[in-house]
Amino acid sequence: MKRIIIHWTAGTYRPNSVELEHYHYLIDFEKEPKEKSTVRFGKCRPEDNLNCTDGSRYAAHTGGGNTGSIGVALCAMLGYQGIKRIGNYPIKPLQMEVCYELCARLCIKYKVPISKETIMTHYEFGKKNPLTTSRGKQDIAYLASNPSLPAGKIGDFIRNKIKWYYEKLNLKLKENEPVSLDISKVSRTAKVLETHGQG
Repeated sequence: MKRIIIHWTAGTYRPNSVELEHYHYLIDFEKEPKEKSTVRFGKCRPEDNLNCTDGSRYAAHTGGGNTGSIGVALCAMLGYQGIKRIGNYPIKPLQMEVCYELCARLCIKYKVPISKETIMTHYEFGKKNPLTTSRGKQDIAYLASNPSLPAGKIGDFIRNKIKWYYEKLNLKLKENEPVSLDISKVSRTAKVLETHGQG
């Protein structure tokens, strides 16, 4: 795999069947009985996107950029119409922390370096590739947890957070500490976030 592209689903906090077809990993949010965010697996594996032109099934998450790309999506942002009308499903800070850690683990697993060319939002991909159907995509052009951050700076912010988790995981690996790269174990609760901070 050569890159990770980060999205929002423009849906609710739970993935639906269409979203499960389009993304490799989806990050949900539950409010009851306590706030929790968990990684859900889409119907395709990242390896299904190694070749998107051979007629086999793949996760179609980024028009013009699916081949070699892992699609990570935050289940949120239904009703978003701009920064003054964000709808009733803003991305939660808990979801973002899960996203950062998930992407760091994927970078280690698939040997994806952390750079603007290899970790990007769908918004950034569309800006860089205006002749594709990803042109004009809004995900991710707004973060409710950091509303003053301009759309053009969100990708850098996300990459810095992923890098923090990546370095933390790599340090443990170098010190021979047991580190599980099991994606299914990546989740957060509000209590954990309060205890450990937001990195």
